[in-house]
Amino acid sequence: VQLQAYGGGLAQTGGSLRLSCAASGRTLRWLAMGWYRQAPGKEREFLASINWNNSTYYRDSVKGRFTISRDNTKNRVYLQMNSLKSEDTAVYYCAADVNQRGSTWRISAINYWGQGTEVTVSS
Repeated sequence: VQLQAYGGGLAQTGGSLRLSCAASGRTLRWLAMGWYRQAPGKEREFLASINWNNSTYYRDSVKGRFTISRDNTKNRVYLQMNSLKSEDTAVYYCAADVNQRGSTWRISAINYWGQGTEVTVSS
């Protein structure tokens, strides 16, 4: 599976961005999908995931602001980000996994990663 994340850019505090992750090489239908981010000098962190049955999980700091969704017909996953804060500035990555579920993915074991898309939130 090749994953390509896009949609990042510059946003103002309180603004919104929608990230997309397009997959090729395999249907995403039966995979769990996730979004992660990595800020400068920090470790990569879990943000949200969605299982094949559309169960969703979120990091506490983004609950109510970020929404993960999937469109299996388009082989895409999305992350709608609202009420952006300066601390949301990071490189965002999409990920896919065959076996892992929920919010406790082992980052080192994730099957597929997309390249990052940079999000900068400024006032």
